[in-house]
Amino acid sequence: MDAATGVPCPQFGDAGRVDLHKGMGPFMPGYYYVTSAPTEVRGKIVVGGFVADNQETNEPSGVIRAFDGVTGKLAWAWDMGRPGVHTEPPDGQTYTHGTPNSWSPMSADDDLGLVFVPTGNATPDYFGAFRTPEMEQFSSSVVAIDAETGEPRWHFQTVHHDIWDYDVSVQPTLVDLRMADGVVPVVVQPTKHGEIFVLDRRTGTPIFPVTERPVPQHPVEGERLSPTQPHSAVADLVGGRLTEKDMWGATPLDQLWCRIKFREARYEGPFTPITLRPTIVQPGYSGGVEWGSSTYDPKTNLLVVNSNFVVNIDRLMTRDETDRLGIHPGKDLTSVDWGHVPQGGVPYGAEPEPFLSPAGTPCQRPPYSLLTAIDLTTGKRAWSRPLGTARSIGPFGLESHLPFAIGTPSFGGAITTDSGLTFIAASLDHTIRAFDTKTGALLWTADLPGDGLTTPMTYLAPNGRQFLIIGIGDVGKGMKSTSAAIQAKSAGGTIIAFALPDAH
Repeated sequence: MDAATGVPCPQFGDAGRVDLHKGMGPFMPGYYYVTSAPTEVRGKIVVGGFVADNQETNEPSGVIRAFDGVTGKLAWAWDMGRPGVHTEPPDGQTYTHGTPNSWSPMSADDDLGLVFVPTGNATPDYFGAFRTPEMEQFSSSVVAIDAETGEPRWHFQTVHHDIWDYDVSVQPTLVDLRMADGVVPVVVQPTKHGEIFVLDRRTGTPIFPVTERPVPQHPVEGERLSPTQPHSAVADLVGGRLTEKDMWGATPLDQLWCRIKFREARYEGPFTPITLRPTIVQPGYSGGVEWGSSTYDPKTNLLVVNSNFVVNIDRLMTRDETDRLGIHPGKDLTSVDWGHVPQGGVPYGAEPEPFLSPAGTPCQRPPYSLLTAIDLTTGKRAWSRPLGTARSIGPFGLESHLPFAIGTPSFGGAITTDSGLTFIAASLDHTIRAFDTKTGALLWTADLPGDGLTTPMTYLAPNGRQFLIIGIGDVGKGMKSTSAAIQAKSAGGTIIAFALPDAH
């Protein structure tokens, strides 16, 4: 569209539109759509798409497509089920169904001619024995695709054979990193499981060491596992292994309930495979680091990122139990029950749920999120702060009005400024904050009319006045049961602007 008038550009596609259904084949309403802004690189518009989690195999394709930014014609398609073929499917055929998708924002380097694509899993998430070699190769990865041809130049896998819903939902952060031997262009990839991988964006080679660590084994019948998972030398954002002492409650009774459930569950540390027995998944599907990604301050060489600590308690269900409970693929997205998923086409359904007490509060002790600065010279933590107070959340979905800094679950990103400030909302207490980037000191807060589950932006108006704006969203995935009162009051869809009083 014309940016000044909003009038569609007639030369782009069909009167200003390109139909993304083309080549996808039939699918149920809501099972595929675009959830993130397109990425522009070398005159091309690159898009991925959301694919409904865990309903069945053979869901819509996770194909990545690039369109000419002027004409709207397809420039290339990366369909991992058709390696080396970057055209539309012939009539009567479709892009490969069920392949890993990319629903979060991508990043691009125009000079290198690369677009960096964070990928998820083949559907469904929690059982993967059916996955093809191409799906296994590129799932839960960051993939550098040639912007001119659509051919992958390199990829780095953050989780091998992911059966925990650790899709890479975080936009890659591009940094020109000052190293001892000069400036190196890197891509920083935070992950849901709390690792941060720093890679040379020309080659994918890790800048900080990555080692393979043994992980728990013994999956359900028919499943296979990777014996190891990659571990970055950059500061871990998830923390150590949980114990019964980490179980917490708003009252002694729900703390007791959480401790009993923790003892009953299977838990052997991170990457414990999910089985028919309830299994503690640390962290849960909300991260670690979610879609808010990270921000970088070149003056201090600090990477600032917020991360979650709410664990899941998940279990698989036999196909007989899944059918008996009437858990079937939704006819459209509005009929999907995300807490009881059918996983049609594989032997097991699943129950993926945050580990919450009967009072609706997380079973492990706070904080539930941290804002952390990492020194990219050393890879070590420079400072951490709990992000958010308990004032707007509490047991049974009630607002506690308590000002204690517990670090609420957080869904959104930060920005750093040249003046040494870091701005972030993201927490569930209706607040936007400014921190000193170098020290982590809290400098300013302002109330919001809802949850600021987005990344703020700042800009100068033509008169030189500086503005800070943020969009107000809805409560995060998996936390609706703890935030019913907040959700009812949320001003989702609102844009809030702040400004300095005078031009500077």
